[in-house]
Amino acid sequence: MDKLAIGSDHGGLELKNKLARLLEAKSMQVEDVGPYEYDKEDDYPDYAGKVCNKVDNGKKGILICKSGHGMAIAANKFKGIRASVCWNEDSAEKAKKDDDINVICLPAEMISANEAAGIVLKWLETPFESIERRTRRLKKIEKIEDKNFKKG
Repeated sequence: MDKLAIGSDHGGLELKNKLARLLEAKSMQVEDVGPYEYDKEDDYPDYAGKVCNKVDNGKKGILICKSGHGMAIAANKFKGIRASVCWNEDSAEKAKKDDDINVICLPAEMISANEAAGIVLKWLETPFESIERRTRRLKKIEKIEDKNFKKG
């Protein structure tokens, strides 16, 4: 069973709520980290942090804002997170197959809840293609993180 942490800012709240229900209906474990009500003053980095702090080998993350870009930028500031914006099933498949993303960022202004569910399902069902060049690149990213990310 897939375990997912999901969060958004105000711009992604409606899509987050609909997507969480769709994924739960498919027997996925979804942990909603908020927000739980609309607040135009909330900030996407806060929710990116809540999701990324829950991502580990057994849990992946879903982040939603209007474009997906802010969430991806914030998420990639966390050690061990490989986040990317995905806007269709092909982009999700490529991001997982090539780069083994563990956090998917969705653009609420560009996709419907049903499209979002299809994108997430494609991402989850796609295996990382663990060929030498791809694993080599991920190891280089880990070295960059080890060098540049300070322990807090």
